[in-house]
Amino acid sequence: MKKIAIVYHSAHGHTEEIARHVAEGMRGVPGTTVELLQAADLAAAPDALQAFDGLVWGSPTYLGGVSGVFKSFMDATGGMWRRQQLRGRMAAGFTVSSLPAGDKQSTLLSMVVFSMQHGMVWVGNPVLPEQHTGTPYDEAANRLGSWSGLMAQAAHGAPADAFAPGDIRGARLFGGHFARTLQRFTPQYEGAAPVALAA
Repeated sequence: MKKIAIVYHSAHGHTEEIARHVAEGMRGVPGTTVELLQAADLAAAPDALQAFDGLVWGSPTYLGGVSGVFKSFMDATGGMWRRQQLRGRMAAGFTVSSLPAGDKQSTLLSMVVFSMQHGMVWVGNPVLPEQHTGTPYDEAANRLGSWSGLMAQAAHGAPADAFAPGDIRGARLFGGHFARTLQRFTPQYEGAAPVALAA
């Protein structure tokens, strides 16, 4: 079995809603187990990440980046970075904002850099925007046009589940793609040697 953790922060429930749909897409792939973990909880015990083959990051976009809670989690993995304890694992990311653009790309890129510094293998979002094939915009998967990771949009103050149908479908497709890719992947992280750092 391949073990995946979705590590996320959600202040108003929107990011958690997308995380659940990503997990649903993953669970449809045989040989996959998924856990949803709160970034705030992991900040106190980030070593728990070593139990997973794949890690998917989720954060709202605040002022062009991850939330403060998610950044605190990232910073808490500094010791793991020094020891390269996540090297070779597979990673991906998703984000939510209240505007169609909202500088979500900056958030995803911060997740990419974070994962690369840990020596992880990044998986993007291969779904072509379906509105180009005639699907109504709100029903189209990847309607926001993101390939580095998954983007979703929920209006400011909207209920946690108030997403366009295409965003929900896109989240499930994204999760399924990650799980299938992980099934074909043989992680090379056992026995990763610590990196020597200059004084």
